[in-house]
Amino acid sequence: MLQDKITQYTEEINAFSTAKAAELEQFRIKFLGTKGIIKDIFDEFKAVSPEEKRTLGKVLNVFKQLAESKYQALKEQSTETSAGKEEGLDLTLPGEGFEIGSRHPLALVRKEIVEIFNKLGFIVAEGPEIEDDWHNFSALNFPEEHPARDMQDTFFIKKGGEKGDIALRTHTSSVQVRMMESGKPPFRAIMPGRVYRNEAISARAHCFFHQVEGLYVDENVSFADLKQTLFYFVQEMYGEGTKVRFRPSYFPFTEPSAEMDISCTICKGAGCQFCKYSGWVEILGCGMVDPNVLENCGIDAKKYSGFAFGMGIERITNLKFEIKDLRLFSENDVRFLKQYKTTLI
Repeated sequence: MLQDKITQYTEEINAFSTAKAAELEQFRIKFLGTKGIIKDIFDEFKAVSPEEKRTLGKVLNVFKQLAESKYQALKEQSTETSAGKEEGLDLTLPGEGFEIGSRHPLALVRKEIVEIFNKLGFIVAEGPEIEDDWHNFSALNFPEEHPARDMQDTFFIKKGGEKGDIALRTHTSSVQVRMMESGKPPFRAIMPGRVYRNEAISARAHCFFHQVEGLYVDENVSFADLKQTLFYFVQEMYGEGTKVRFRPSYFPFTEPSAEMDISCTICKGAGCQFCKYSGWVEILGCGMVDPNVLENCGIDAKKYSGFAFGMGIERITNLKFEIKDLRLFSENDVRFLKQYKTTLI
């Protein structure tokens, strides 16, 4: 009889006590599933006489509620257990917060540099870090055996070959050459990237660092355009009160050439160890693109002129955040990087 079945299954439900997920799922399927016992009993209930329905109806509803409440209680217990009690975890302990990441200071400054020059219409260009002699030296007015090549200690990968020596690039000027070779003026671009030089590692130098170089080639470009562009960059990066000065210099790929200094942002020009007590800090080299470089890249130097500049991102970052040791940028010390947690963008 139906009453006997209900009594039998009621005892089975009351005896069921495991909260293990697999067995609990079997319980749900057996009693509460679309083809489960409760569904079968309700189907049988439809066939009983009206007199029996009045009696069995209440019993059947109680039976169904018992199965559902048993399943729900054990399910909650199972969830709590799977969350860690079986592994010996104390779920009453306060949780551990997520460590919020941050941008590397070099990435922050690179992004700011790009944004400043973007306002002036400069696009971003990139090139390979492993370069041949032509793009790294010869096209930039570094003839073979020229003493200017000694200005940069190079990591050579392969000597000789169709395109000359293969080396890790010593500057991102090679990207300028590739741009001028593959296109036609006007050019207005900056080239951020990593470069390599065989130097002793110290607080002021490293064997790899990051540069941003810029190139502008068009008709009637003058040194005045160069000065105004760089003056704008300095005011945007360090503030309107920052002073600028240009000093004559020499680079094989520019003529005339200059080095640009700014008033030390750490001591405000008063003199400190970082600026060697001069009140000034060199941040970049620049100059008008040498006509030979334009001709090497297939550009008519009689029609077009241009300027170029290059700066180390580490040096700009040193002054921006008052970081006095270059080695901190590559040591991955979490204590150092955490200082820039608020600058996550």
